[in-house]
Amino acid sequence: FYCTFTTKFEANRTEQNKTSTMLFRSLAIASALSFASTASAAEDGLIRMKLTKRSDHEMVADHLKRENDALRLAMENNGASVVDMAKKTASKTTAVLRGSSQQEFEEQVELAEGKSENIIIKDYSNAQYYGTVKIGTPPQEFTVIFDTGSSNLWVPKVNCQNCGYWFINGGKSKYDEAKSSSFTKDGSDFHIQYGSGDVKGYMSVEKVTLADDIEINNQKFAEVQNAGGLGVGYVMGKFDGILGLGFEGLCLGGAHTVFKNAIDQGVVAQQMFAFNLGNNQDGELTMGGYDEAHFTGEITWTALSEPKYWQIDIENIEAGSFSSGVTNGIVDSGTSLITGPRVEIMKIAASVGATANLMGQYTIDCAKVSTLPDLVFHINGKAWPVPGKDLVIQSGGTCLFALMGMDIPSGPKWILGDVFMRQYYTIFDYGGKRVGFATPK
Repeated sequence: FYCTFTTKFEANRTEQNKTSTMLFRSLAIASALSFASTASAAEDGLIRMKLTKRSDHEMVADHLKRENDALRLAMENNGASVVDMAKKTASKTTAVLRGSSQQEFEEQVELAEGKSENIIIKDYSNAQYYGTVKIGTPPQEFTVIFDTGSSNLWVPKVNCQNCGYWFINGGKSKYDEAKSSSFTKDGSDFHIQYGSGDVKGYMSVEKVTLADDIEINNQKFAEVQNAGGLGVGYVMGKFDGILGLGFEGLCLGGAHTVFKNAIDQGVVAQQMFAFNLGNNQDGELTMGGYDEAHFTGEITWTALSEPKYWQIDIENIEAGSFSSGVTNGIVDSGTSLITGPRVEIMKIAASVGATANLMGQYTIDCAKVSTLPDLVFHINGKAWPVPGKDLVIQSGGTCLFALMGMDIPSGPKWILGDVFMRQYYTIFDYGGKRVGFATPK
């Protein structure tokens, strides 16, 4: 799952007002959690789902592959600027699909050079945490990203185009409505425009099962017919679809979120869910409340500044001599890195000796990791540091700097992804429209 979660969502014309605010979801590396649901509702009313973390080694290996692909394209076009070369390479092949390596390369180089106006905030190719959800009767199981930065549930349908191949990670699981007795036809269009192309399908209504036996009825979701807009990141990724945990305002196709339906149908005890993302170990997603066994001390609550994304005000962000001043950000389980305005990330990277590659991702000399300053977020009067050593994803002799520059013209300034969330037990209070942080055990 790569760092291009920069997706610009567009629905059909009736959804344009919503999608204009959803210019928000790529180029932030999403770490890849492998969620394996193993539990039903416990006696305390909590629904616990195990999160299996994708290894740092695999993330770094994927990064190196993309970088090598970019260098190969550059070597084939000696003498041209990197952007001109990417455009020339992409134009050579009439069979290039949206989301192909050439097109992705061109877009990401332009982002790295600060020339791109098209922000791609959701790429899912670098997702580090996945989980499972079941749809239909009898249940059909899918691996999904539980994503607080979007709101729809979608999975690929049978005969979906650009939806993976059996020889890559065993292929994708695909929903077959003909095999479900609880399927209800809806048929309205589902259309998302990602930075690299379209994802299209149609809406249906089904029974959705969380964990072993937590059933949500009459859930509207999207059957995706063509996932070409997600490019090779989706083909190579270990997930089938997305389960959005954002607010109703981001939902396309007139759907309610899975969590909102869970609330309305009384299957969760409280209007909350929480993430415990283990650092170099598995984690847990808890629905219906939070688990006090996972943290110590008090919870610090922060009201949302915009209850559409999980967006909060940030008083300051510091790293060494860098200081952002008053800003804002979203807490996003679907993005693996921390992202911020391109110019500000460039300043931080330059101050620590990190360098950007052709794909816009920073790397740093592994010998410098021990000297990295903490990145400190000042939220609601309290400092929330990310230690310098945790701002690096390391495997072998390669160290990825876990910050990425991204300018979002009408969206949040910063994205506090998994690199931040691994430091703190994070609670999302849907009813209270607030986010809580606590010190993990």
